[in-house]
Amino acid sequence: MFQKTRLRLTILNSIVFIIIIILLSRIIYFYTETQVYREVDESLLQQMDRGRLKLPPGEFLLGPGPSVIIWSPEQTILEPRLSDDNFFKVNENQFYPAQFDEIEEIRVQGATYRALSTKVDTEYGEMTIQFIRNVDAERVMLDQLFMILLVGGGLGSLVAIAAGYFLAGRALIPIRKSWEQQQRFVSDASHEIRTPLAVIQSRTDLLFQSPNATIQEKAVDVSIISKEVRRLNKLVNGLLTLTRTDSNQMEVKKANFFLDELIAEIVEHYADIASFQEKMMTKYVPEQIVFLGDKERIHQLLVILIDNALKFTHEGCEIHLSCTKNASFIQLVVEDNGQGIPQADISKIFDRFYQVEQSRTANEGSGLGLSIAKWIVETHQGTIKVTSEENKKTRFEINFPRNQKNK
Repeated sequence: MFQKTRLRLTILNSIVFIIIIILLSRIIYFYTETQVYREVDESLLQQMDRGRLKLPPGEFLLGPGPSVIIWSPEQTILEPRLSDDNFFKVNENQFYPAQFDEIEEIRVQGATYRALSTKVDTEYGEMTIQFIRNVDAERVMLDQLFMILLVGGGLGSLVAIAAGYFLAGRALIPIRKSWEQQQRFVSDASHEIRTPLAVIQSRTDLLFQSPNATIQEKAVDVSIISKEVRRLNKLVNGLLTLTRTDSNQMEVKKANFFLDELIAEIVEHYADIASFQEKMMTKYVPEQIVFLGDKERIHQLLVILIDNALKFTHEGCEIHLSCTKNASFIQLVVEDNGQGIPQADISKIFDRFYQVEQSRTANEGSGLGLSIAKWIVETHQGTIKVTSEENKKTRFEINFPRNQKNK
């Protein structure tokens, strides 16, 4: 599919480049031709003006010389007097003007002339005066220019085709990457959805096998079904969030709120959960902090990071959340002394559906949370940085600019 698209783009780009080359070549050629013939044409016009002034009534002979030819009404050369084997006399029919009072180009047996002709009434009848000049040197130069432009245009066209093929390939890189990400996204989403559905289906079948059993007897199956439904619901909500962010349909409503109060509220809520898991949660917010942002999204961001920390810490570990500010930034930090993240995985943890392998069986998740967290940070013009040491600590550091635009 992409190869055909690349060929189509190559053809389109090549056509555009070739048309540009042809137009430039024509402009160069016609401009040069105009400049080359300007002096010749001006000399013919001046000579015709002088010739008209010097032509007394009853006389039409302007003197010998090939620069002036006087034609009789019968379209034969009267002046200069030429022998029958003279070049002009032999090609008399070809030299006779085809148009009058305008510059014309005459080519005879490989020779090129510029001519200007006019009709004059005399007592001998209507005569034609032709002022003519040989321009073989100019013609040779223009022919050479034409060949240069022709060869250069051909080489330029080949270069244009090669450049078009290269540019088409470069243009398709983000499209190919986006397509591969979409395919992987669909594949991973299908896999993640299939797992809880399979569990729900199997447990439901077990319930149908014992229609007379009480809820208490099937409490385990019901509990597993409920757990998988919650997991599936969380996954679907995450998918909807990411889909809306990709299509710019997710609204971010920014307003000023007290970030310190939001942090205190979240920590208070999760402190009980951490205590139940025999873990400790602490916070450090030394002063009141007014933050411009979407309060709901910032709440979601903190929940994702804290929930992630709870999943990957052991009993007795500590999860610490801090928020400070300076003249330029508001900094949020969520860190723990849990199992850490392998260095090879740090650059991938924000990819959709990516999960550190060692955690897949021990912790349930869809791998969408950190992708959503990164999107929330970026919509607030912030940056997120992760540092970690295996079996020692993990630190998520977020910096929001204080002069953030309200958009």
